[in-house]
Amino acid sequence: MRTRILSYLIALVCAAGGATAWAQTKEFPARPVRVVVPVPPGGSLDVMARIVSPKWGELMGQNVIIDYRPGANTIVGSELVARSPADGYTLLINTLPFVVNPSLYPKMPFDTERDFAPVSLLGSSPFVLVVHPSVPAKSVKELIALAKAQPGKLNYSSAGNGSNLHVAAELFKNLTGTNIVHVPYGGGGPALIAILNGEAGVSFLSLVAVTGHVANGRMRALGITSARRSKVMPQLPSIAEQGVPGYEFGAWFGVYAPAATPAPLIRTLNDAITRALRDPGVAERFDKEGAEIVGSSPDGLAKHVKAELALWAKVVKSAGLRID
Repeated sequence: MRTRILSYLIALVCAAGGATAWAQTKEFPARPVRVVVPVPPGGSLDVMARIVSPKWGELMGQNVIIDYRPGANTIVGSELVARSPADGYTLLINTLPFVVNPSLYPKMPFDTERDFAPVSLLGSSPFVLVVHPSVPAKSVKELIALAKAQPGKLNYSSAGNGSNLHVAAELFKNLTGTNIVHVPYGGGGPALIAILNGEAGVSFLSLVAVTGHVANGRMRALGITSARRSKVMPQLPSIAEQGVPGYEFGAWFGVYAPAATPAPLIRTLNDAITRALRDPGVAERFDKEGAEIVGSSPDGLAKHVKAELALWAKVVKSAGLRID
């Protein structure tokens, strides 16, 4: 008798849980969804968020609001999301620092895998090695020769210690044996501005962010960080094909929710994102910015994050990078 009662109670609890999940899915979202961008406006992460969010919101029937929370190489904004209610209304979009930071910092305020629920990959984008027009280098080989002839005279801007731009440049320096001084800024936008106004001579900036500035002559592109040339700048050779074999670097962008977010809500968010990525208008914007649409299931992003954490742990260790 007791066993039958217990079985009945368990069935009731399971049914109630299923009903709650169904109700959450039917009612969600009932208000605007906030997407935290953990960097200042102007960089590739910001551009990706602004491309996808209008169509994403349209498909969910609610606005997707971008909330900029920069600081500490994306840690400030990421921690905010990790500590937010797991109701699907506060999400994070992040890029390489999400998987590089755990190897760079001796202590993190959250666990990249344990404290977040992956939603979907968005896309990927290479970087471009650019110089201010005053730098007398027209190719990667000329830049390497200049840097070796004047060690420590050239400087490069980055989005901050441990950022994509920092790691891209340090990898370049490591492979070329050059001494170019690091000048960290508070995000990709400020790092780009530093090149435009001549505060910095060199930088690795996202293809998404530099296409217009290169076209109007405000900066000079020397090479692309991907293994293959981009269809946006087909005339621009890769860094690897200009005498730096093995050099390859790029950014990818993913969306995450707080860890305890119910699976039905994750599925709703993922469905809207992947549908938005199939929209011709969104695809056209990606092409224009030189980015590639990826998209994924939540499990696909989880596996990608795990693999990237292992990869960057090895890269950071071999390069001797560390932030105290």
